[in-house]
Amino acid sequence: MSFSVFQLNPTLLTALPPAVTEPSRVQQLAIPAILAGQDVLALAQTGSGKTYAYGLPLLQRLSLSPEVGLSAVVIVPTRELASQVMQDLAPLAQALNLRVDMLCGGQAIELQVERLTQPANLIVATPGRLLALAQQGVIQFEHLQSLVLDEADRLLDMGFIGDINALIAMMPTGQRLLFSATLPEPLTTLAEQVLTTAHVRIQAHVINSAVADIAQTLYHVNKGSKAKALIHLITLHQWSQVLVFVNAKDDVDSLCKKLVKAGINAAALHGDKEQAVRSHTLEQFKNQQLTVLVATDVLSRGIHIDALPVVINVDLPSQAAVYVHRIGRTARAGLSGVALSLVSHAELLSLDAIRLLTRQALPLAELAGFAVTDKPTSEASKRAPRDKQANRRTANKRSISDFTKRKPTR
Repeated sequence: MSFSVFQLNPTLLTALPPAVTEPSRVQQLAIPAILAGQDVLALAQTGSGKTYAYGLPLLQRLSLSPEVGLSAVVIVPTRELASQVMQDLAPLAQALNLRVDMLCGGQAIELQVERLTQPANLIVATPGRLLALAQQGVIQFEHLQSLVLDEADRLLDMGFIGDINALIAMMPTGQRLLFSATLPEPLTTLAEQVLTTAHVRIQAHVINSAVADIAQTLYHVNKGSKAKALIHLITLHQWSQVLVFVNAKDDVDSLCKKLVKAGINAAALHGDKEQAVRSHTLEQFKNQQLTVLVATDVLSRGIHIDALPVVINVDLPSQAAVYVHRIGRTARAGLSGVALSLVSHAELLSLDAIRLLTRQALPLAELAGFAVTDKPTSEASKRAPRDKQANRRTANKRSISDFTKRKPTR
């Protein structure tokens, strides 16, 4: 099938990257529905082309009335994803003489306000910054035709739902487009509240599934052995690029230092880094100036790195859906990839949740040279909270008289 079947503007199609020649499954299903003005809930695996699935029809519709001003807003959960969506859509918009702007934290809000004196036709934004500018009256939504929630399950989760609800309350009723690779059951109701009752549900792949071309291996290791195991695997396989996920920001920095000390070309990326540093580090990794990038989940969603061969979870995520997004940084656009996870005893419940969500067995393997000697924690081995409190009170006694003091009777 060719993109020409959608009767899109030839100029728009000419602006697509040379590698994009045929529409993916989600694009085949979503583009006609969006062109027809329908609300859409689209579920498709990572790396399946969701940005163009909504971007192409939106830009086509905006090109019919460019003089209106701001007609479409794309909301994403992270600055990195905002930047990537902007990079994907800006050349297409420019070909149609449409203006696209990006608004997110980490950039001076004064510069953004100044840029917005020239109205954009489409804005890509993170929720907090978009809401701040809307509340200041810098952005007006009166002509808004379409709202996109990209990585919708993350935007409907507790961290963002307040800002999303506040923004929707400021917007006119119009086309709502929700795209995600995963949608845990508790969030389905929230998604349907954002959409109209007549929305189209598109499921290009089995919901919450990982890409079949990702070879997944999970190693059972001691918690304290994870850094050494990671260094061993990187040194043994000599991969050209490795994206490593860790849950906590402090652990990202600590692990990165150990990799560098071991002679591995590595850098760290997380939310406490300045935006300029985050952008530069990610660009270095994309350009293969870095071998290993250690990151938190700021890079787990939507980020595309050409032909990334390996993703490693040093920590399993606490939310099962995040596992699908993390490993989806590899095997994108029809390529294959490898996903490794280092699992300790304490993470076995998280692994069970991942197995349940993805409907995959995901057996644990042994890593040669890294025997598991940790003992699994059990409820019986844990002291009751009351006993702990009693122990602390005992430790605070300063003399034998403290133990024998009694309250006077009345």
